Amino acid sequence: MKRVRVVAGTAVLFLCSVATGWSQQSPYPSRPVRMLVGFPPGGSADILARAVAHKMTEAWNQQVLVENRPGAAGTIAAAAVAKSPPDGYTILMAALASQSIAPSLFKSLPYDSERDFAAISNVAELALVLVVNPALPVKSVKELIALAKARPGELNYGSGGVGSSQHLATELFSMQAGVRMVHVPYKGSPLALADLLAGQTVLSIDNPTTVLPQVKLRKLRPLAVSSARRWPAVPELPTIAEAAALPGFEVIGWFGVVATAGTPAEVVTRLNVEIGRILKLPDVKQRLSEQGAEAAPSTPQQFAALISSDKQKYAKVVRATGMQPQ
Repeated sequence: MKRVRVVAGTAVLFLCSVATGWSQQSPYPSRPVRMLVGFPPGGSADILARAVAHKMTEAWNQQVLVENRPGAAGTIAAAAVAKSPPDGYTILMAALASQSIAPSLFKSLPYDSERDFAAISNVAELALVLVVNPALPVKSVKELIALAKARPGELNYGSGGVGSSQHLATELFSMQAGVRMVHVPYKGSPLALADLLAGQTVLSIDNPTTVLPQVKLRKLRPLAVSSARRWPAVPELPTIAEAAALPGFEVIGWFGVVATAGTPAEVVTRLNVEIGRILKLPDVKQRLSEQGAEAAPSTPQQFAALISSDKQKYAKVVRATGMQPQ
């Protein structure tokens, strides 16, 4: 009997070890994935994240949950992902603001935007749109500049927060146009939009996802786009560079997915391949187009290079505009 009990116990231990080994090697994802978004519901990052997460959930038969953690130009959500276990179960819909602009605008950023993350793929690019409240008596960029020069320090603009792409784009515009305007930061574009529509602020250079629906309702007046070329979503609008004779002006926003540094290569590859597949789907491409964005899938290496190059680019812009790190 003793021998039987020993053999039986050994068998149980063997089966447990096999089960443990199997669970450790089970294919990703074997449980729900969280995709953090550093901006409020309804903004560009949130809409893109939900479109991608929905398709992932369908394909994997495993939930990909979008979790909004707005504030500080996306850096709160980015910090949370940077500190998460490197297993691919907590990922970030990263933004230009949190990965490439924030390092130059925050003195004590709780993460390194390159060292602490594993780049997965760029998702979408979009030109920002310069819009004004219709009550503002301007119908062109040149008229806006003339009014701003006539009323220095009186015109105010909203953005999704200090260090957001909207903030930097408008400061760059002010610097190149030789005007002085007042920045009003919000915790995300939707909140900034509400005050712009109410007339509490008078202009914004914001994501098309946020402002174009209001343009269609004629609640905002569009003047130009921030890209170097005319943008397919609004081909009738000139670029800021051509409309205001500001050569070289260009700000392109982007959103992409990153995971925590040290995430296994096979998980990075799985996520990259799936995002690339999703961005080729006709309904997803149409959804992005309706939001004024263009699908921009990439390899992890290409996305890492974009984050790095934009980090250097906007560090120079921050120094040139005289903005002080906070």
